[in-house]
Parts: sequence; C-alpha cells; structure tokens
Amino acid sequence: MANFNYTALDAKGEQTEGTVAAASEAEAVQNLRSKGLYTTQIFEEGKGKPAAGKKAVAKKSSAKGKGLNMSIGKAKTSIKPKVLMVFTRQLATLIDSGLPLLRSLTVLGKQEPNPALKTTIDALADSVQGGSTFSESLAQHPKIFNKLFVNMVKAGELGGVLEVVLNRLAEYQEKAQKLKNKIVSAMVYPAIVMFIAVAIMVFLMVVIVPKFKQMFADSDSELPLISQIVFGFSEFCLALTFGIPNVVWLFIVAAVAYAGFNAMGKSKGGRMIIDKLKLHLPIFGDIQRKSAVSRFARTLGTLVTSGVPILQALNITRDTAGNVVISEAISKVHEAVKEGESIVTPLSSSGVFPNMVISMVDVGEETGQLPEMLLKVADVYDDEVDNAVTALTSILEPIMIVVLALVVGAIVFALFLPLIKMITTMSEA
Repeated sequence: MANFNYTALDAKGEQTEGTVAAASEAEAVQNLRSKGLYTTQIFEEGKGKPAAGKKAVAKKSSAKGKGLNMSIGKAKTSIKPKVLMVFTRQLATLIDSGLPLLRSLTVLGKQEPNPALKTTIDALADSVQGGSTFSESLAQHPKIFNKLFVNMVKAGELGGVLEVVLNRLAEYQEKAQKLKNKIVSAMVYPAIVMFIAVAIMVFLMVVIVPKFKQMFADSDSELPLISQIVFGFSEFCLALTFGIPNVVWLFIVAAVAYAGFNAMGKSKGGRMIIDKLKLHLPIFGDIQRKSAVSRFARTLGTLVTSGVPILQALNITRDTAGNVVISEAISKVHEAVKEGESIVTPLSSSGVFPNMVISMVDVGEETGQLPEMLLKVADVYDDEVDNAVTALTSILEPIMIVVLALVVGAIVFALFLPLIKMITTMSEA
C-alpha cells in the first residue's frame, strides 16, 4: 500500500492538501470522494508531482488536468442570474432531447459567449468525464451554483429525472428573474422623475435664485418670509456646491454613513433591524413582505417537488430567503419538523406569514399536497407583488408630479413676490 499526496476541493470549493494511503491511485481518488473531497491533483509519494498539472482523476491525461485547475481558479467569478438562467434552460432542453450530459455540456461550452461561464462549463465537463457526478461537479463552484441548484440536481440524479429537475430549475429562475425585472422596471419612471426634480431644483438654487437675490440686495424693504427661506437655502446650496471644505466634509460624512450602514448590515443584530424595517416600511414594506413570501414558497415547493428531503429543503430555503426575519421563521419551522410537529404552528407564531399562506399550507399538509400548494402560494403572491408594484407606480407618478410642481411654484413665487411688492411700492410713490 502506497501513500498518495493530493490537492482537493471540499463541498464549499475550498482547497485542501494532504496524504492518503491506498493500493492504487484510483482507490485513493475513491477514498477521498467518499469523504466529500474532489481531487484536482494526486500523485504517489516519492515520485514527484505529475507533469504539466496531472488531472485529479485516475487514468486521465496531464493536459486535461491543467485545464481543470485553471478552470476552477477562474470559476470563482460570480455570474449574473440571467446568464445562469439561460444556461440552465439550454442544458435542460438538450438533455430532454436525449443528448447525454457530457455531450450537452461540451456543446454549451463551445457556444457560450460569457468567458466566466464558458470556463466553468468546461470545468464541469472535465469533472464529469473524470467520473464525478454532475452535482459533485457543480459543488466545486459554490459562487456560481448555490445550494438550491446543487441539491436539486443531486435529487434529480438520484431519482433518474435530471431533465425534469433542470426544467423546474429553469422555470424557478425565470419566474424569480421576471418578478425582479417587474419591480426594477416599475421603479425606473419614479427614479427618472425624482432625478429631474432634484436637477431642476439645484439649477434654480445655484443659478437663478442668486441673480434675484443680488437684484434685491440694495432694497431697503424687508423680504417676505418665503423669499428669505429660499434665498437662505440657495446660499446653503452654493456653499455646498462650490465651497471646497464643505464638499470634502460632505464626502466624508457620506463615506462614514455608507461604511456604518454596511457594517451594520454585516452584523447579525444590525441585519435583523434593517430587514425588520424593510418589512414594516409604509407602502414598500408590503411589497417586500409579499416578495419574501413568494420566494419562500417557490423555493421550498420546487425543492420538495424535486425530491429533496423536507429538512434539507428547509435549510436551503432559509439560506436563500434574502431576509433575516424570514430566515429566523424558517429556522423555527425546521426545528418543529425535526421534532415531528406540523409546519403550520411555527409559521403562524412567526407573525411574518399572512393568514392565507398559513391556511393553504395547512390544507397542503392535510391532503399530502404540500409542494403543489406552496407553488400555488408562490404564483398567487407573484401576482400580488405585480399588482402592488403597478398600483404603487400609478400612485407615485401623480404625487411626484404634484410635489415637483409645488416646489418649483414655491420657488417662483418666492422670487417674484418681492419684485411685485417693489413695483407696487414704486407705483404708489
């Protein structure tokens, strides 16, 4: 029995090195894989390192090994959800058409325009060709394929329905992306109006108002209160815009505030406070809550439907919830299910999930159709979010236009009121 030196990746994609005793290189690779380690290099002790970066799977060429190591290093770059969504749909279509997994990956790797994803697909193909399962290969790239993706693929492999699971994954990603796009597109118009409003106000305060102020500087009559407020604010804007020390201080305050907010968001307590505020914001809080409930229901429903065990599915759903308050509620559900209790009790006691969701989940549990019911909840709340965003946009548009008109009107009134007063005084004299 010989000793083999190895370099391997664990399930989190972190590199580790060590020595393993085995009768052959193939047996050493198998022993490491049983421990959850995926070898990238392996060679017998005392015989030196393999030439040109020998591949980390038994009986493979050194050239392919070098390519795999390079691929793994580059695959740490994150990829946009939309790009990953297209890849998943294309892979599902190819496999559903009867093409073998390795051949499908090779085809997609050749046509993929995104360099980071192309490198990752090539690494996946090399890993699968070397004897690893597809889920094991995906687990080597945790920054691209999250736990939800890896575990669903693993369940599909175990059940022999990989093409079905990939289609579900693609549908999940498409619906999540569609919901995100709706929210973003709905906010574009209000953001543009707000930007224009601020730009107009700054222009008036920095360029127009100072000229009127200079005009009234020699006047002995007292200016109206609204004019004094506008001229004072104009001075503040000028000092802020053209005063170098003030600009420096403004940047320092903004940088400190940004750093403080980031630090608060990274701490557990701070994240909890921020996420609670998100859920209780006027108007926007309702959209946040509905969006979080939709994500919870769709993620859990998709996982359970694909054959992932309920406890594991709850853990993955908790990690991908996107809101600490929702994550804490899911943790309580996990503990209850672990003890053999119902999902409904911890859901209702959390105070996060609406009564309709709890009722539908309860019915799903009683009838044995929990996954289907969760997906229906997700569809319902996707529509709710869509309607809420549409309603919010329709309310915001006239409000912002009215506010803009009032601000500009107040400034114009403040500028012309002293002028009218001055003309009136001159005509009386």
